[in-house]
Amino acid sequence: MGIGSTLMAGIGLGDPVIRLGVTGLSRAGKTVFITSLVANLMDRGRMHALRAAADGTLKAAWLQPQPDDTVPRFDFERHLSALTGPQPHWPEGTRHVSQLRLSLRLDGKGLFGGLTGPRTLHLDIVDYPGEWLLDLRLMEKDFSEWSAEVLDRMEGRPGADEYQSALSNVDGDRFDEPTAQRLAQTYTAHLHAARDAGWSDCTPGRFLIPGEMEGSPALTFAPLPASFAEGRLHKEFRRRFDAYKSRVVKPFFREHFARIDRQVVLVDVLGAIHQGPRAVEDMRRAMADVLTAFRPGRAGWLAQLLGTRRVERILFAATKADHLHHVQHNRLTAILSAMLREARDRADFSGARTEAMSIAALRATTEDTIRQNGEELPAVRGRLLDGRQAAFYPGELPTDPAALLHPARDGAPQWLDGDYAIMNFAPAPMTARPGDGPPHIRLDRAAEFLIGDRL
Repeated sequence: MGIGSTLMAGIGLGDPVIRLGVTGLSRAGKTVFITSLVANLMDRGRMHALRAAADGTLKAAWLQPQPDDTVPRFDFERHLSALTGPQPHWPEGTRHVSQLRLSLRLDGKGLFGGLTGPRTLHLDIVDYPGEWLLDLRLMEKDFSEWSAEVLDRMEGRPGADEYQSALSNVDGDRFDEPTAQRLAQTYTAHLHAARDAGWSDCTPGRFLIPGEMEGSPALTFAPLPASFAEGRLHKEFRRRFDAYKSRVVKPFFREHFARIDRQVVLVDVLGAIHQGPRAVEDMRRAMADVLTAFRPGRAGWLAQLLGTRRVERILFAATKADHLHHVQHNRLTAILSAMLREARDRADFSGARTEAMSIAALRATTEDTIRQNGEELPAVRGRLLDGRQAAFYPGELPTDPAALLHPARDGAPQWLDGDYAIMNFAPAPMTARPGDGPPHIRLDRAAEFLIGDRL
C-alpha cells in the first residue's frame, strides 16, 4: 500500500472541516492565491510562520475530490503548471464558483493529542468572484435606491457618457425589448470599462460574469433616473431587478456563502492608488460594504440565511506586495488598515476576528536599488510580460495613510504630492529545493491567521 492509500485509510467520516472562502475585488489574484496556498501546504519548506508546519504537527497534505458534486473543481494542477512551468505565465482569473478539498494529516500532541493520536482536518476552499460578493448590498435596496446611487457615482467613470447618451434617447413611458437590451448592453460596457480602470464597486456583479445567464431578462436591466419612475420601462426594470435579487443573488449566498467558516478578501490596493483618489475612495466604500455583510447578528435577510453560523475570521490582504521593496510593506498594510477602520469601528463582530496584511501569493520580483537624479531608491526587479527584465520604483507611499484617504474622501481628481506607478510583472522561472512550494511574501502568516488555530 502506497503512502496515498495509507493516508486515505485513516480518514474518518466525522473528520472536522474548515470551509475557507476566497474572493477578491477586481483582479486581486484569487486564482494565484489559492494555487500557491495549496502548493505551499503540500510542500511546506517556505511556510515558517505557520506554526504547525514549523513544529512538525502538520505531517502531510493531499488533494481529494471536492465534497459538492455539483460545484466545479478548482483546476489546481493546470494553474500550478501555468505558474511554475518552463514558460511561466499568469493563469486565467475566476469566472465562476469552484471548490477544492485539501486534507491535512496532523500529529497528535499535548495531553489529549497523545491519547487520540494522529487526526485529519479537511480544508475546503471555495473560490468565487468578488463581483458577486458586492451584490450583497443590493439585497436591502429597491430598484429606485440602487438606480440613484449608481447614477450619482457614475460621473467621471469610463463609459458613463455613453450610457447617459443612451438614456437621453429613451421614452420611459414605453417598454420594448430592443430598448431594454440596448440600455443593458451599454451599462454593462460601462461596468467593464470601470472595472478595467480600477473601480471596485461595479454592480450587479453577474453583468460582468454572466455565464449561462447571459441575455436572460434577469440580466437585462439598467439604472434609471427618478424622472422615469412612473413609466412602463421603470416598472419592468424594477421587476427584473427584484428577480435578479431573488433568483441569482439569494441562491448563491444560501448555497455557498452561508456555509463559510473563514474568509479571505484580496484587495489590489496598489492598483487603486495608481488609478487615483476616486478609485481609492470607491474601494474603501466597497470594503465597508463587504465587512458589513460579514457582520454576525446583522438584522435582515442575511441573518436569517446564516442562522447561528458565523464567519469566524476575515483576512483582508493587500496583494502584489512584491511590487514594492520591503521597506514600504508596512505602509501598504497601514493604508489597507485605515481603509477598513471605519467599517471595523461601525460593526459589532461579536467575536469574529479581522486582520489586514500585505502579501504576495507568488513572488515575481527580487529587491534592488536604482539611482535616479543622484538618489538611491529601493526598487524591485522582475520579468515583464514581454520577457524583458526591468527594475522598477513605484513611488513612495506616505507614512500617514490620511495623506491618501483624505483627498480620496474629498473627491480630489488626482494626487497632489505623489505619482504612484504600477508595472505588470510576469511570474519568474522557478528554481525550488525539494520540499519548497512557490516563493511568496507572508502567505505563511496569512495561513496561520486563517487556519493555524485549528491545526
